Amino acid sequence: MAGKISMGARREALSAVMERYRSAKRAEKGRILDELCATTGWHRKHAVRALRRRATVGPDAIEAPRERKRRYGATIKDAMTALWEASDRVCGKRLKVMIPTLLPALEQHGRLQLGQPDRDCVLVISAATIDRLLVDAKIAASGGRRRRAGFYSAIRREVPIRTFNDWNSPPPGFCEVDMVAHGGTSVAGSFIQTLTMVDVATGWTECLPLVTREGSLVVEAINRAQSLFPWLLRGVDFDNDSAFMNDVVVPWCREQKLEVTRSRAYKKNDQAIARQSGWEARDNQDGESVSRRGDDCRDDCRA
Repeated sequence: MAGKISMGARREALSAVMERYRSAKRAEKGRILDELCATTGWHRKHAVRALRRRATVGPDAIEAPRERKRRYGATIKDAMTALWEASDRVCGKRLKVMIPTLLPALEQHGRLQLGQPDRDCVLVISAATIDRLLVDAKIAASGGRRRRAGFYSAIRREVPIRTFNDWNSPPPGFCEVDMVAHGGTSVAGSFIQTLTMVDVATGWTECLPLVTREGSLVVEAINRAQSLFPWLLRGVDFDNDSAFMNDVVVPWCREQKLEVTRSRAYKKNDQAIARQSGWEARDNQDGESVSRRGDDCRDDCRA
């Protein structure tokens, strides 16, 4: 019977037994609960909570749960926005740890003035509440756009994961691939990228410039790198960047008979070789150290 009756019928059944339940003894309450659960299909705990609610005007009306009073108002929200900006817009967990240091500094310089009750609330606020209060500020800071869930998550799930320990001394031709951004301290706008491909077996490194982070340009760069390596490419190991995990790069690599794998999310050590070369490319944006490694490897092969 449960599941076949409407919500109105469930409310009627609840109203019919509510008064009897309140005046009944313990054993009788158990039988009433059994009957109500069998009729409505409710869980026993839910039925108990429903029966304990107070009736409003009329025997069939049930009072809705009262909303919890908000603890943090506009003053706390403005204070958290100021602290977030002062911390260079860190996440809620990091900001929570920084508040005892940042708050006195802002107060000392007159950037933030709080009463003692509000100050106490700011000091004990949780990281989850910080993130909740900063939702509007973060949307405004990003130009009014909400952060969208990964569009290429389905493609990403199709690519198998390979950790650093899974290589097992591969033959030449398997490369770790990473992207180096040359945007300085800001990643806003469009700027030059460097596609870094490092052969796992030999350390041979090729760096190819990209005007923008686009899948078609990544395909062209990998195709160009094939002519620079002295052996055929056998596989490519990407990170989870959308420039790689898209419907252009992954299908093209498979058409070229390249084994496509990816690292785990937020596990940078899975691509330790490529990231080491990436840091060298950042330190020497003209690519001097990376190019010298490639020249040495070419001389060894010729010898």
